[in-house]
Amino acid sequence: MNHFARRTAAGSAAVLAAAGLLLAAGCTDENKDKAKDTVASVTSAVGAPGASPTTEPGMGTMTTTPGSETTTGSETTSGAATTGAAAGESTTISTPNGDITISGEVYKKYVAAGGASSPLGAPEEAQESGPDGGEYQDFTGGTIYWSKDSGAHIVWGQIREAWEENGGANGTLGYPTSDEKNITGGKQSDFTGGTITWVNGKTTVTPK
Repeated sequence: MNHFARRTAAGSAAVLAAAGLLLAAGCTDENKDKAKDTVASVTSAVGAPGASPTTEPGMGTMTTTPGSETTTGSETTSGAATTGAAAGESTTISTPNGDITISGEVYKKYVAAGGASSPLGAPEEAQESGPDGGEYQDFTGGTIYWSKDSGAHIVWGQIREAWEENGGANGTLGYPTSDEKNITGGKQSDFTGGTITWVNGKTTVTPK
């Protein structure tokens, strides 16, 4: 039995014992008052019914503020809207690099892709601003890029490498307009300024 369960059991027994004093106190006002004081004292010491338990070593920590929730060591969602063009929900994930928040349209795309259990994995760093008011965030398995004109899309693998070699969102190819998709013999991603294909192990960049 853990610390909290033992404390709860002991506390419940103490409250019941104190309540017994109230029943056995007789009818005099003086005895009733003494018994009530005893019950109040014990209840205060063990916590009122429904009160949050005290955090103990090894149990983890949780802090909650109106509209948001962050839990150490896990992923939790928040109903609070973020500011900026990509406003929406958010999640904060504990990583070896610290707690990292994913928010807005990038967050929506991340959830749609399967979150931390998807090939994208955990975030590597905080969201950053891209050209023309866009946003992007790097994950262990790829990157999500968003702009108001192209929406949010995932770029990864050999196609991502070729895209970044050509300047990424700041280059002639610009933002992705599609996720990686299957084509005969390989994969393809579309961008505002062209396409990148990966077929039979060969990557080809085709500007518009």
